Amino acid sequence: MNVIPTALPEVILLEPKVFADARGHFFESYNRRALVEHGITADFVQDNHSSSTRGVLRGLHYQIQQPQGKLVRVVAGEVLDVAVDLRRSSPHFGRWASFVLSAENHRMAFIPAGFAHGFVVRSASAEFLYKTTDYYAPAFERTLLWNDTDLAINWDLDSEPVLSAKDAIGATLKTAETFA
Repeated sequence: MNVIPTALPEVILLEPKVFADARGHFFESYNRRALVEHGITADFVQDNHSSSTRGVLRGLHYQIQQPQGKLVRVVAGEVLDVAVDLRRSSPHFGRWASFVLSAENHRMAFIPAGFAHGFVVRSASAEFLYKTTDYYAPAFERTLLWNDTDLAINWDLDSEPVLSAKDAIGATLKTAETFA
């Protein structure tokens, strides 16, 4: 497994070794021992799967209590994935990293607890899978505003995104509940 750094040291891209031939391909999408070798000791407790069409933007989500670390990947299509550091004690507080995840590149991203996470679909549709380190807790779910001018995230959009009601009214970084 190849590890690729991002703009945020704790957020890393993982590129598995893919074995391909005329029949298709095979790769290990999860191997705890390989993750531990790269410093990821997270205990994953829940798997989630979302399906979205082009232009859907999901996020930026986090849980203020029971924060979730995430191991994310795309099994069909392509997304621009974004993580934002919400840990006030971090020298990277308020900074973000983005990267392309696709069925073609097979990359996965590890996003630790304490970060907001979101993605926008760049293909006709996308199937997005993620493992989490804690269970979904709707009472603690928060949304950071995807287009907060203080964050200035480059979503590389060619039109307005398709948003849920909660994502359209997320909190700005200045007003959001954050981590110590």
